[in-house]
Amino acid sequence: MGVQAVTDVTARVGRACVDGVRAWYVVTLAVTGLVSLLSGPLLLASALFGPEESGRFGPGGPFILLVPFGVVALWALCWATGGGGRAVGAALFAPGALAVMATHLYGGAAPGGRSVSLWLSPALLMLALFGARWIAGESRRVVGKWSGRPVPVPYHRPPGVTGPWQRLRAGGWLADPATWRDLLWALLTGFAVLLTAAVVVLTPVALEVFGRNGPFFPLGVIYGMGLYAAPAAALWAAPSVLRIHEQAARALLGPSRRAQLASQVSHLARTRADTIDAGAAELRRIERDLHDGAQARLVALGMLLTVAEQLKDDPDALAPLLAEARTSSVKALGELRDLVRGIHPPVLADRGLADAVQATALDLPLPVTFTGTLTGRAPEPVESAAYFAVTELLANVVKHAGASRVWIEIGHSDGLLRISVTDDGRGGADPSRGTGLSGTERRLAAFDGVLAISSPSGGPTIVNLEIPCALSSPKTSSSSGTA
Repeated sequence: MGVQAVTDVTARVGRACVDGVRAWYVVTLAVTGLVSLLSGPLLLASALFGPEESGRFGPGGPFILLVPFGVVALWALCWATGGGGRAVGAALFAPGALAVMATHLYGGAAPGGRSVSLWLSPALLMLALFGARWIAGESRRVVGKWSGRPVPVPYHRPPGVTGPWQRLRAGGWLADPATWRDLLWALLTGFAVLLTAAVVVLTPVALEVFGRNGPFFPLGVIYGMGLYAAPAAALWAAPSVLRIHEQAARALLGPSRRAQLASQVSHLARTRADTIDAGAAELRRIERDLHDGAQARLVALGMLLTVAEQLKDDPDALAPLLAEARTSSVKALGELRDLVRGIHPPVLADRGLADAVQATALDLPLPVTFTGTLTGRAPEPVESAAYFAVTELLANVVKHAGASRVWIEIGHSDGLLRISVTDDGRGGADPSRGTGLSGTERRLAAFDGVLAISSPSGGPTIVNLEIPCALSSPKTSSSSGTA
């Protein structure tokens, strides 16, 4: 067996072990949540219908002592994955698990007496509701972390509600449909685990009882074989369990279809308003530049030509006027070219985004390292938005960063146009403090694009742009270089 084969086998075994631990965590979440949810009704039933005096263990005997270990396992798994705060949240399930164990130990009688159980039942029910929400949040977190695709949080705050008392008067969590989906999730996952366990454990018994020719196999042999095969079977089933868990979590714990449509409508309305504002501001800029620049020079040029026409019989006076007119025309032409370049640069239209960004980098007063490749052309509106976003970022670097070098990386993968701009400046860039970053972020949002900034004090500043788009032709742009 070659080295590569050994490496592949080791990687597969490692992935199987990781999936096994993840599946164990998911199962522990489900079982612990179900025990917590049933603890309040169970304690109430034992107080109302249970025996007066405590008796022997109920069915299952001392195995009920394993119930608290579910909470301990969950708590330990939270700590093992680096989540101290999550481990504290897992303590929500301890009272319910202890109540279930105590009820069983008392033979179905109410632990602490009926009056105590009647008072504890509502408290356990409230803890279970908090626990169900905790389980839903933890399920969303682990699904997003393991799959790389976050599950959006579906909770919403009623409009006009700000303070805690207003939320309480509006119904609080109970008025949010997502809370009831959290409760349903905890119940369904818990019962699914118990049903699966029951099928696995009772199938040999069914074969033993209903076998056509007597006993199928002695139960001791079957359970012994199952005990030895359980670790391998669990590792084999873990990927399927995780896939089913992810699909169910996205369907039940994510935003509802109605909430998604409302969010999309809100996003479209906001980006539409930002796009209209940006377009109006751009028109005002163009009008101002034309009025203050090229238009003024063309008016002056017309006045010079009028005077020159009057002095056509005086060559000595006519020559300076013609020279000044020529200078004014050259400047007016330059300003018109700058204006056109600010609307849609010719290099962007002719050679594409990568070459346009690299050409812009050549004009910077500091060295720029440009890397990346594009295997086609993005749609013109996307190219224009990405180009002006990069130019705005580079202008910020020159004006505010105090950097000595800039790195630009461009590429396209997984349906996303990705551009990264990094500088070794002083850092501390914050969109909330202006510097054009917030406006750039709003303009990218019109294309469902995002702008992520990492800029600790002291630098470096890393700005990543991602815009969903498809590339057209298989033509390749620039690859790499230093500007």
